[in-house]
Amino acid sequence: MRIGMVLEYDGTDYCGWQVQPDRPTIQGTLEKALGTILGEPVRVEAAGRTDAGVHARGQVAAFTTERRAELASWQRGLNALCGRDIVVRRLERVADDFDPRRQARTRTYEYRICNAAWPSPFTRRYAWHVHRPLDVAAMRRASAMLVGEHDFTSFQAADCDSDNPVRRVDESRFDVPDELIYRITATAFLRHMVRSIVGTLVEIGRGERSADDFGALLAARDRTRGGATAPAHGLCLTRVVYDGAFPESG
Repeated sequence: MRIGMVLEYDGTDYCGWQVQPDRPTIQGTLEKALGTILGEPVRVEAAGRTDAGVHARGQVAAFTTERRAELASWQRGLNALCGRDIVVRRLERVADDFDPRRQARTRTYEYRICNAAWPSPFTRRYAWHVHRPLDVAAMRRASAMLVGEHDFTSFQAADCDSDNPVRRVDESRFDVPDELIYRITATAFLRHMVRSIVGTLVEIGRGERSADDFGALLAARDRTRGGATAPAHGLCLTRVVYDGAFPESG
């Protein structure tokens, strides 16, 4: 029996999603809790392997078990055993061949920037504090250039193991409520891709590089020409969308 779940988590105190020996991870915490509840080893697979310090409000994961479904009881148990940083928002039976990573149609990330003279204690775990004023109009012009299908080599980590750096971006924009929020939706993401984009956009906002040159940087396919990688704690996976295999998250 295949079970799908939608998760929220604060990644501050975790070394990312993927299991690592003797280090706290989201996957490791979930698998340990499920092993206690089900009395059997369980492997949990996710739509995206978030890095250390990255958060999620709409992560999708799945596991397989031979136990009879007791979803409400399992959900209560998971939320009791995983602690305050991880919450299973939804748990339901899915098709036996459901793959949360390969079947995802799009993923959406948000990156929060606290652009103020002084940081806020209420956002310090979830937003990058940038004290210098930013030219948001220039950042918006540059971010719009990412919509469409592009080779994102200029924004991938040096240790990225993807065979294909081409991704299709459906949405790339800034919102300005109380915080400056960058939102990007794509078919998939390269390692550190969003944080590298944000770091470059902030350099544009500071006037350290031109928005007009952003397209040339993208076309260059050269990571050394991009900006610094933004801190992990401002990034959050907010939504994963599927074609009928599982209700969308977020």
